[in-house]
Amino acid sequence: MATTHDTRPETAVQIPPVPLTLEGYSVLHQMMRVRRAEWRKLPPTEQAAIILEAETALDAMEKRTEGPSALFSMLGHKADLLFVHFRNSFAELNHAELELAGLRLSDYLEVTTSYVSIIELGLYESTAKVYKALQDRGLEPHSPEWDAGIRENMDRQREAMRPRLFPAIPPNRYICFYPMDRRRGEDKNWYKVPYEERARQMGEHGMIGRRYAGEVKQIISGSIGLDDWEWGVTLWSDDPVSFKKLIHEMRFDEVSAVYALFGTFYVGLRCPAAQLGKLLAGEVPQI
Repeated sequence: MATTHDTRPETAVQIPPVPLTLEGYSVLHQMMRVRRAEWRKLPPTEQAAIILEAETALDAMEKRTEGPSALFSMLGHKADLLFVHFRNSFAELNHAELELAGLRLSDYLEVTTSYVSIIELGLYESTAKVYKALQDRGLEPHSPEWDAGIRENMDRQREAMRPRLFPAIPPNRYICFYPMDRRRGEDKNWYKVPYEERARQMGEHGMIGRRYAGEVKQIISGSIGLDDWEWGVTLWSDDPVSFKKLIHEMRFDEVSAVYALFGTFYVGLRCPAAQLGKLLAGEVPQI
């Protein structure tokens, strides 16, 4: 009897196009302007009492072991002060916000803008490996078995990446913050690019950042569905020229040159809580 062979092509498992992500601290950036005309009207003794209250509160926030805060003196007209808060939840972020609002100093501050996000690690390379391993096991995307495999892998990676997901605020003197999007227009749409191509471009993009690892500390926070842009990028360095060089070089890689849109940039200097009074008196903060 002749042997027959099934020549029908195998049905390929549809791999989801969305890269996996790991989330860490919730993040709030608060940009504020000092109402200097009103502040100058206060008697020195009242100014001193207000500063002491604020420095005490900010010092406690700085020293938090889980989810600290930091204050920065900003350059330019966009803001005078920047408060950066890392917390374990949005509820804790709101508590930090309300704590600042409850200080007498807040009567002399005006919020110019703010940004809400969550520290995020995008897993383009490992996502492809996980999806392929689950596919090789014959699992259907989004099936209970598939989801269990994803959770198991994510738990392992979350523990391994914990220092990056829940970091201390870097001690460097200078900070640079900006929000950004990926293009999703009719001509260029990042979200329509095949997964493998996005992974390749993100790999090349990441190589540039790694070359600056000794000069610039970078924390990416995701904000899709949380604020007006898709990501917030916060950089720290002891040399602000490093911000310029890093971002300039990244503009030439494909993912930035073709698909990136950038928001407003904010640059400032670290101001330890104990130097708030000196800052309000017109002295440049030192660390």
